[in-house]
Amino acid sequence: MPRIALATYDPQGAPNRDRDLPVLVDALRDAGAEAQALPWDAPDADWAAFDLVVIRSTWDYTWRTAEFLAWAERCGKLTRLANPADVVRWNTDKRYLGDLAAAGVPVVPTRYLDPGDTPAADDLPAAADFVVKPTYGAGARFAARYTPAERQTALAQVARLHAEGLTAMVQPYLTRIDVSGERALQFYGGRLVHASRKRAVLSPGTPYDADKVAHPDLRPWTPSAAELAVAERALAAVPGGAGLLYARVDLVDGDDGDPRVMELELVEPNLFLWLHPESVPTVARAILTAAVTPAG
Repeated sequence: MPRIALATYDPQGAPNRDRDLPVLVDALRDAGAEAQALPWDAPDADWAAFDLVVIRSTWDYTWRTAEFLAWAERCGKLTRLANPADVVRWNTDKRYLGDLAAAGVPVVPTRYLDPGDTPAADDLPAAADFVVKPTYGAGARFAARYTPAERQTALAQVARLHAEGLTAMVQPYLTRIDVSGERALQFYGGRLVHASRKRAVLSPGTPYDADKVAHPDLRPWTPSAAELAVAERALAAVPGGAGLLYARVDLVDGDDGDPRVMELELVEPNLFLWLHPESVPTVARAILTAAVTPAG
């Protein structure tokens, strides 16, 4: 019987926000595995005792990135980790968008401002809305949308990110997202299992440090051939991507109407199984297969 751990976060006595976690644990047990959910930072966890550790909902890692990456490295040496630690390290820093762009993948254009950098006049768009957010983040944490007239407010956010030791990234606000939304294509075991669409997360005037609804008006979605092609190009460009168990590709439309990668989620993507219950058996089978497949 394969032993599988689903790594999550410690909710500190509150309910775990991963609605899919108990469903997935039950599905794996029904499929013949010994499965349990454990916080990634549990001090007494024996990760070597598992045949597979799947990073599921480690949703506090962006506040403790160095600690989390060190854990992933240790865990990957003790047992099989999905996704692999090298992929996790690459994907936690959103500078990966530059790697994807260099590989010819259509992505949202992005500039990066490292701590110590003084923003130049052209680093913040002067003629259209734009977004500022950190390269380490999730759920729109420390992200905001600005008009050109709000340049000083945006610069203050950049300064705050730099003070926190974070690199700021600046992107044009692609206005088609207000009409066509953001689409999330979920892959497991190398195949598309389902997709969803949500409304734009960032509203004008919302402070970067305000709480935000990460997945507003989430609904099932049938991806177009163009969306699927862009998602597959992005996955093919991942360094070490052959070892991926799961992936979520988040897409938005560019000004030309063609899909672009906004984010590539290879660490702890929300699976939205509650919205797609028909996908639970497929995801469980993919995890079980990874647990019993010999390494290499």
